[in-house]
Amino acid sequence: MASTRLPNKPMSDLAGKPMIERVWHACSQSQADEVWVASDSQQVLDWMSGCGAKVMLTATHHATGTDRLAEVVTKLALNEDQVVVNVQGDEPCMPLALIEQVATLLAAHPQASLATLYEPLTEPEQWHNPNVVKLVTDDQQSVLYFSRAAIPHHRDRPEQAWQQAKRHLGIYAYRVSALKQFSQLPASSLEQMESLEQLRFLQSGLKVVATKACQALPAGVDTPEDLARMQQFFATLDQGS
Repeated sequence: MASTRLPNKPMSDLAGKPMIERVWHACSQSQADEVWVASDSQQVLDWMSGCGAKVMLTATHHATGTDRLAEVVTKLALNEDQVVVNVQGDEPCMPLALIEQVATLLAAHPQASLATLYEPLTEPEQWHNPNVVKLVTDDQQSVLYFSRAAIPHHRDRPEQAWQQAKRHLGIYAYRVSALKQFSQLPASSLEQMESLEQLRFLQSGLKVVATKACQALPAGVDTPEDLARMQQFFATLDQGS
């Protein structure tokens, strides 16, 4: 709700429904056993409770969204091996296929703590853009590093390196045990340097796996321009249905 670029973002209207309701509705179509809306905003939770959602009020002091998830799984007393998928509240067009894919990926890697997805870059400008997070993996799908920098770098033909780069997508599947461990660890030096909380997992020695997304992830909502685009999309969608 305190987004600097788009205040009150979760409650932003998308063709007659708040954005958070659109996200919850999409997630509810997945094969998840349960779908919860977690927020430190009572306004959000009051609305979503009225929609029939399971809601949880969380603390206001969390430095990261992962810390908020750790509070949720602790309060729900979930099994340590249970898989939890985090879909951010500004992703109203999250494809169901990606929710299933990231959960299945983590289940297929019992030694991993976290699973995520990526897609190839589509233009060289993305490679140099610090707002586009890149990652590199080994041949067994383990993530070696996340960075805002232009990685990997080709020593002899740097102009071609972007064609091998992977753009990180902001959807995660976690094991409950890893979420609890994350919340007990101090922010790591790499995490603070890059402002990427997922680096806390890597720097602490926890295994992170990633694979190419099976479907394109539409852009989320971060700016007023993004909101206008999404409002038009849902207005057209609702008219068609």
